[in-house]
Amino acid sequence: MPDLIQALQLSAPEATLAVGGLVLLMVGAFAGEKSARLVSTLSVLLLVAATALVVTGPLGRAFNGAYVADPLAVFGKAVIFLSSAVAIVLGDGWMKRQRIARFEYPILIVLASAGMGMMASSGDLISLYIGIELHSLALYVLAAFHRDDLRASEAGLKYFVLGALSSGLLLYGASLIYGFTGSMRFEDIAAYAAANPSTGLIFGLVFLICGLAFKVSAAPFHMWTPDVYEGAPTPVVALFATAPKVAAMVLIARTLEGAFAGSHDQWSQVLILISLISFAVGAFGGLVQKDIQRLLAYSSIANIGYALLGIAAGTTLGVQAMLLFMTLYVVDQFGFFAILLSLSRNGRPIRTIQDLAGLRKERPVTTLALTVLSLSVLGMPPLSGFWGKWAVFGAAAEAGYWMVGAAGLVASVVAGFYYLRIIKVMWFDPAPEQAPTDRAPLEAKTIAWGCAAFSFPLVIVGLTWLEPWAAAAAVGYGVG
Repeated sequence: MPDLIQALQLSAPEATLAVGGLVLLMVGAFAGEKSARLVSTLSVLLLVAATALVVTGPLGRAFNGAYVADPLAVFGKAVIFLSSAVAIVLGDGWMKRQRIARFEYPILIVLASAGMGMMASSGDLISLYIGIELHSLALYVLAAFHRDDLRASEAGLKYFVLGALSSGLLLYGASLIYGFTGSMRFEDIAAYAAANPSTGLIFGLVFLICGLAFKVSAAPFHMWTPDVYEGAPTPVVALFATAPKVAAMVLIARTLEGAFAGSHDQWSQVLILISLISFAVGAFGGLVQKDIQRLLAYSSIANIGYALLGIAAGTTLGVQAMLLFMTLYVVDQFGFFAILLSLSRNGRPIRTIQDLAGLRKERPVTTLALTVLSLSVLGMPPLSGFWGKWAVFGAAAEAGYWMVGAAGLVASVVAGFYYLRIIKVMWFDPAPEQAPTDRAPLEAKTIAWGCAAFSFPLVIVGLTWLEPWAAAAAVGYGVG
């Protein structure tokens, strides 16, 4: 009984989200679409409550080591749950402007968050797979949430089909690992791999990495990303670009550092190769894009390459750098998408780069905010994106991968072209001969300006508590 009580205490955040999501589903089912705003508000409060349980809850292991609550999980889940809450706020405003009232949207995000929390706390291959599938099933539906839009339906179908393929790769890798080690637990796998290294086990590890790389849209497993980013509703894309990527990156770090720490020389080579391909695809693929959301898809591919470089270092500093980079990346992405949601003409959203022409005359504050965010994602000092890249490149250089870091710097220079093009169009191109932009919704403006403020004047203040927290999460991996 004491073990059961401890297990329930440790898994309280995910249990709260799962039970709360089902309760909200019943509320929506009985009250109908008129309950959409109420369900959205309660979903945000539910995610905030789950964050509080994560931060204040105990540390330890439960369910025979399948569930791990340690500083790494606490850091990851706090970012995941708060990011999901922001995505609900953005989606609620979007549905209001689209005159859509669907209570399922926030509930799907809540259930996806439960799966992402499980990913961050996975201690064996079974909980790893359950967490991935729980969050993926909800995301498949969210990608096609705007069912009257042909592009959204296409995005959801592509994501589902390719997601099934990646799950097959992941399961095949997990089956090979289990077949050679005889255990699902990361600790047992690590002990076996250290004592009995084998080619078959490495093959299983490679397949496992390939399945996980799909979840973070790292090249060459990125084929779903541009189409889904272009076709899915903007607030859904904002979610895709943030919380699931943090969950997957924490899971990759936990799996490789926990179950295969003794095989670093093998898996680091795979991650470095994936990082290099991601640099190239993200930087050069974005050069020809005209649709902003599709451009952000290629930007995300390149940035995931930077984050994987931190994990490839195989050091505590590398994990710390990855956590810091992903958190600052999430802030910039939410600012970007909040601005996209705040801009429209005659009720139609602004989607292409050229649609931003002349924005400085109509929305000078928004133009300034988007300029700051663009330069931050580019990595321009002293903005937040610079400190994130500084951390991962520094960790890579310390581990001896300075040539790979140099390749990342070159990719950043190439990617700078399309960020600077956005800035140039906003500030210097003449406004098109069409109706001025519509009045921006309050929630989108608040989030956009808040993210831009953090990226510039507040980033130094933020780093004073964020960096030590990331360091404690990296050092405290496996506590309990």
